Parts: sequence; structure tokens; C-alpha cells
Amino acid sequence: MAAITPYKVNVPEEKIQRLKQQIALADFPDELPDVEPWTRGTPLADLKRLAAYWQNGFDWRKQEAKINELPQYMTQIDVEEFGTYDIHFVHYPSPVQNAIPLLFCHGWPGSFIEVSKILPLLLDGGQDGPSFHVVAPSMVDYGFSSGAKKANFQFEQHAEVFHKLMLKLGYKKYVAQGGDLGYFVVRFLAMQYPESVKAQHVNMCHPPEISATSHPALWAQFQATPLTDYEKAGIARSRWFREEGFGYNLLHSTRPQTAGYAITANPVSLLAWIYEKLHDWTDGYSWTDDEALTWISIYYFSTAGAAASQRIYYEKTHRKPREGFPLKAAYLEVQRYVDVPLGYSRFPKEIVLLPNIWTNAMGPIAFLAEHEKGGHFAAWEQSEVLVKDLRTMFGKGGGAYGVVPGKSGYKD
Repeated sequence: MAAITPYKVNVPEEKIQRLKQQIALADFPDELPDVEPWTRGTPLADLKRLAAYWQNGFDWRKQEAKINELPQYMTQIDVEEFGTYDIHFVHYPSPVQNAIPLLFCHGWPGSFIEVSKILPLLLDGGQDGPSFHVVAPSMVDYGFSSGAKKANFQFEQHAEVFHKLMLKLGYKKYVAQGGDLGYFVVRFLAMQYPESVKAQHVNMCHPPEISATSHPALWAQFQATPLTDYEKAGIARSRWFREEGFGYNLLHSTRPQTAGYAITANPVSLLAWIYEKLHDWTDGYSWTDDEALTWISIYYFSTAGAAASQRIYYEKTHRKPREGFPLKAAYLEVQRYVDVPLGYSRFPKEIVLLPNIWTNAMGPIAFLAEHEKGGHFAAWEQSEVLVKDLRTMFGKGGGAYGVVPGKSGYKD
């Protein structure tokens, strides 16, 4: 079995200097002066300001040192039919001996860095709340993990990597949390390894659109239950995303290689591509320039390169038929009913927000909360709220209390 070794991020100095040189050579397009900012993408003034700071003011070494305060490790994981991969991960065991093992699954355009805000809050719940042992890996093709070695590296493979990592760390029973792509990984973990994944919590959820044929009991309940104002606003938000914010997904899903040339050839393209999402998918969160550039720098300095992060979109959209499901079946598969307790934290500026009742089609609901503030990056924007939800779900009286045998998460 491959060893687990401590890891520190240490980007070669020549890569940092190359980044600055590439920014210096960048050309910028003009923009129409009479359009509302952000309606057509990242505004020119914001992009120029951030690019200038990235080139001449941003201190990657300072941010790197902060990242290296996290307990990071590297190990190798064998993936059936796909080879062996170097997997980078954060692992912070709680001082509470019987804490609940929690696997944190990031998405795009996030990374393992998202766990850093919730990590200190999860470790010790005191006498009144459960504590968690926290594991936050970098997905294959992301951060400092290996890039995929062959096509069709699907969510099944990402789930296999994460599950084998948890077993390697000694966590035979654990719970999983995620949003964005992490939502897909959490769902596949629950489907593939229900004997180990004892509960799932998500902050993005894409339930099936129920009908009288597909879910007759839920359909009757849905018909008899008027939508709340919160749910109506969520549907409007989802419609906005589909009509105005989904272009990146179509490009990632159809021509990731072509898009990859742009974000690889010039870091300003990468900056514009990701910064737009940091703005559009949050609920008025005030990103500092250092925060935003740290997130984006992790993509620029990643082991596989920024373009690799787009591959999973193509793979999930071009899935081969499996167990009767047609092509493009990733959404159908994660919408299946999985008999593993499911928790869901809803934030009003999430990009997909569908009626609550539909969520019952995905599994036994152990927790559901609606929040008045927050967006797509819950662990970063609303860290205390997300942790409170997890403590409620897994705490005494919660819908998933005691799901991990012998690990209630409370101090003895």
C-alpha cells in the first residue's frame, strides 16, 4: 500500500515569474459603455485592476504559506481500469476521539481551499454539538492531485478515489458533504458505497421534476401544496441561471479542449472565466482581491493545469449507456432515490433551486433548511451557517444522529 506523506504547496519560482510575464503581454478588448455592468461578463475595469494586482502586487508566497497551515498530505490511489493517481488532500482529525468522519467534496470553480473556513468550526463541537474528523481531497484534474490519464474518467471514478482514500485513512464509516460537482460526487458515493457512506449532506441539489407517472404520491402532495415565496424566488433564480449563466457549462461540456487553450495560453482569460462566477454565484459576498486571486491561482498552478478541470463536464454529458440509462444521464443518475439519509441546506443565490417536495424523490430527508443569505459557495460565504446545519443534522435529535456506529461526535 502506498504511503501517506505530508505535503506542502511549493510552486516553483519560475512558474510565478512566467505568470507575471504572461499577464504583462495580455491584450484587453474594449467594452460597450452603455451596458449594465456584469450583464455581458466580467467588466473591463475589474479585470484590468485584478490583472495588474496579480502581476505586481499579489503575494502568492504569502497565500501559499497560509495554505500550508492546513494539514495536507499526498498518497497514491489505484482506480480500477484507470491506473494510479497521486491524490492531494487535507486531513484534520478532531481532538474528540469519537468524532464523525466527514468527507468534504469541492466543485468548480472551487477547490480544497473551500474547507479552510469551516475546518476549525467542525473540529470541536464542545459538549453541545458533534465534532468531525475532516478530510478534503482535491479531485483528479484539480488542485495538486494528478490529472486524468484517459478519457471517460467519470463521477464513478471520482467517488472510487474518495472512498478508497477514506478507507486508507481508517474511516470505514463516514458521512459526505458537497456542492456543485461535489454534489455529484456525494450522490455517487452514496449510490456506490452505502455500506460506508452513512449520510449525505448537500448545499446544491438537483432533484427530478416529478410527475403523476414517475412519483404519484409526491405529485399529489406537490399539487396540494402551494409554492412558497422562497421556492418561487428559487425557481426564478434557476431560470436566470439556465438562460443567462449556463454558457460556461455548454462550452465545458462540448468543447473543453478548445476552451482550455484560452485559459491556458493567458492567465487573464482564466481570471475573467472564474472571477465572473465568483461574482455571479454569490449573494453579494465581498471578495477581497487576495481571496479571489488565491482561488484562481490554485487553478493556474494546479498539477494538471486549469484546462483539466473542465474535463468532467464533457464526461458527464457524454456518458455511455449504463443500467438502462441513456446518454447524458449524469443528472438522471444522481436524481435516483438512494436509501441513505439526505440533508439539504438551501441558499437563495444558489444556481439551481427547485421545489422542496421534489427532494423527497432522492432519499430519506434527514434535514432541510432554507436560509435568507448565501449562494453557491456555502462553505466560504456562510461557513458558520453551514456548520450549524451539519451540527443540527448529526446532533442529538437530528435526522442523522448516530448514523456512524459508535461515533456520535460528542465528547465522552
